[in-house]
Amino acid sequence: MKKGEKILFGVVALIVIIALGNFAVLEWLGFTSKKPIFTVVTHYDFSAEGLRGFELYRQSDCYSCHRAVGSGTNMGLNLDGIGSNHSLDYLYNFLKYPEKTYRAKTVGHGLSPKEADYVSALPDADLHALAVFLSQLKADQGSATAFEPPKGESGFIDAMLDMWVPDGWRNQFKDVRDRWKSKEQEGQQRDGSH
Repeated sequence: MKKGEKILFGVVALIVIIALGNFAVLEWLGFTSKKPIFTVVTHYDFSAEGLRGFELYRQSDCYSCHRAVGSGTNMGLNLDGIGSNHSLDYLYNFLKYPEKTYRAKTVGHGLSPKEADYVSALPDADLHALAVFLSQLKADQGSATAFEPPKGESGFIDAMLDMWVPDGWRNQFKDVRDRWKSKEQEGQQRDGSH
């Protein structure tokens, strides 16, 4: 071996030894965090049919294109939280007649020779179970996949609205959070009057 190769291998070996040593010391000292890297913003409480739909989702290899319940790929749509945005009927109809329901061409579902065209050919009971599974993937309020923003005051949302919304917007549209404020005030008045 030449002198330059020996130096290169020595440097790489030194870096590996230092990295392993640091890892061992951090583990020994207990500097690991129990806090997850990403906050889970979806929840699910599957019914018996929803669990059956989840099994069908796994058996049909849907996770090879989609992410749901924390596993799968991001090649297709992330399904976590989809139940907060679409009804059970919509999800069933999409699985059965994807392009008719979506009103546009779909990438992987629908008429052959698309990759996931087998989904619409599944028996109706299986499609319904899959739709129930998807409808029970709910997003926490305020998450990116949630139907509505978080309840209560948000300085960040207020600042973004003040910065980006045109002046006439507040006269033309209503802020959904104002609806919650009025409902909370009605509830407080009702609780105070009893």
